Amino acid sequence: MAKKNDATTASEKKPASETAGAKLARRNFLKSAALGGAAAAAAPLSAAHAATAKASTKSAPGSVRNSTRVLPGATIEQECAVPPAATVTGGVKMSCGSDYMIDCLKHVGIEHIIAIPGSTFKGLHESVINYGIVNPPSLDLLTVTHEEAAIGFCQGYQKISGKPMAAIVHATVGLQHASMAIYEAFVDRVPMIVVTAAHMVAEHRETPVDWIHSVNDGPALTREFTKWDDTPGSLTHWGESVVRGWRFAMTPPYGPIVLAADQDLQEMEVPEGKAPPLPPFTPPSIAQGDINAVREAAKLLVNAQNPIIIADRAARTPQGLKLMIELAETLQCGVVDNGNRMNFPWRHPLNMSSAVDFVSHDVDVILVVELFDWSFQRRNYPATAKRININAADLFMRAEYQAIERYVGADIQISADGEATLPSLIEAIKQLQKGSKTALKARADKLAGFHKQALARAKEVAAVGWDAKPISTSRMMAELYDVIRDEKWGLTFASSGRAQALWDATEHYQYFGGANGSGNTMTNAVGAALAHKEAGRFAVTIGGDGDYMMCPAAIWTAAHHQLPLLYVVHNNQSWFQEFMWVQRMANKRNRGVDRVHIGNMMTNPEINIAANAKSVGVYSELVTEPNDLRAAYQRALAVVKKGEPAVVDVRAQGR
Repeated sequence: MAKKNDATTASEKKPASETAGAKLARRNFLKSAALGGAAAAAAPLSAAHAATAKASTKSAPGSVRNSTRVLPGATIEQECAVPPAATVTGGVKMSCGSDYMIDCLKHVGIEHIIAIPGSTFKGLHESVINYGIVNPPSLDLLTVTHEEAAIGFCQGYQKISGKPMAAIVHATVGLQHASMAIYEAFVDRVPMIVVTAAHMVAEHRETPVDWIHSVNDGPALTREFTKWDDTPGSLTHWGESVVRGWRFAMTPPYGPIVLAADQDLQEMEVPEGKAPPLPPFTPPSIAQGDINAVREAAKLLVNAQNPIIIADRAARTPQGLKLMIELAETLQCGVVDNGNRMNFPWRHPLNMSSAVDFVSHDVDVILVVELFDWSFQRRNYPATAKRININAADLFMRAEYQAIERYVGADIQISADGEATLPSLIEAIKQLQKGSKTALKARADKLAGFHKQALARAKEVAAVGWDAKPISTSRMMAELYDVIRDEKWGLTFASSGRAQALWDATEHYQYFGGANGSGNTMTNAVGAALAHKEAGRFAVTIGGDGDYMMCPAAIWTAAHHQLPLLYVVHNNQSWFQEFMWVQRMANKRNRGVDRVHIGNMMTNPEINIAANAKSVGVYSELVTEPNDLRAAYQRALAVVKKGEPAVVDVRAQGR
């Protein structure tokens, strides 16, 4: 089992009563910096940098800029030496720019910051641990081993908690590492604040490392897949950008924003009480659909004989799930949940997600809510069906990355947030409904019958090969649900749709979906586990072995911070989806499939994922026998209920 690390964790916080003098004494290295003084605190970039450039050329041997430089042949003691204390300058107590930066993040409600250490944000790092943690409202600093994991962690946490996190990443190389996960968050419409570093004044880059970790426009790297970015030139500018960026991130369609924190601004002195005021902060109101368009949509739906709702990222919050249920029950129509959010209870009799083939042929009106891939869905329904599209994607879209699918016109296009528009749509429908409820009840009874048939079919399919080896995917998932069903769990991802077909989920937190790329499942799961821990629950994930090996060290963060995560590895010893694609191509070209395994298998040697997890302090088991599954799950659950992660590596069939 995971043991608490000897290093200071977020739970080992200093008491808030610690005196300001003690905190300043602990941070003496900041106080001897000749970095611009009071005037620079709110000065524009050019003035602040001019002051710091002048000061740096006159620095005393004991100053920060000299003392932090690594000299050839220096001993560890010399490299880590703290310069003489200088807690006052001319009788004035000093703070620093990065303290104000942290205050701004707290100001918009950031509770957690996650990072892997980097020299370009040493000022921010020090402020988090010696200022942000000890001064209420307290921050947590969470530790990861890769920047991509940090971003995935933010993604998983926000989707469960509803609150964005902040990640700090090293300049240039750190943002490059993070870029893949930032793109995943962008595609998945998840808000977060990503802070990278900058080193704008060339004469302050003292070593070769300073130069190779500097860039003129760092956020340009991710600009095409973030909602906004900025490189603030003063502390006042920083504060405004944090507030502005939070509003951009949290306005649908949600998305990540990037801020570059200049090192001189991080490390500059600020006289106590002279930091810029925190900018006014008011969360944005969310755009609702035009009422006239909403009323037209209501008319179509009320007059339809067989309407259907298709939802993708419709339910952003628990309230969104309640609204989706109310809408469906008001119309007594079926709902197809694409699985990118928890949009509808899985065993609700109106859930047609597994019964599309029963209902699709006679659909006459289709309401799509925050649908990502309409071009794929349209193949299931008559071309004559009227289409209503409620989607916030029209409010923001980048040109380069094609995360929008084929263009499909709608009879009624409502460019607004789906969840925010549902109340007015429901009210408009209720006002139009008149007369007998007999037709609605008949439609509801027919759909409930389809739902029962789909469930019976799923159970029949699951029973096939129940005792087979490798273990069947259906048994792997069915046995897991039987062990956890009465607990407070939240499924972050399942490697196939069998969970939705066989399990019952009724709460918004019980599923969030949206893992769009390999390596994303594990990191999302660890972030979700933190949110579930705060709510007294635990996270469950069923992810592939290929995905796990993309970022295997992410499970260490769950152990280090004691996060309750039950991670089941669907280990088919391959990248099976790609295996099938290559097999399909080989068949299409009549070349045979005897070499399809090349480049698609994870064998010779086999990867012992259970041993990998155990090596970083995580409880783990390898299961190869189907009859051993239940007991293994029960042992793992006992560990997770103690507040620690556990990994069950299941040798299972491909799909």
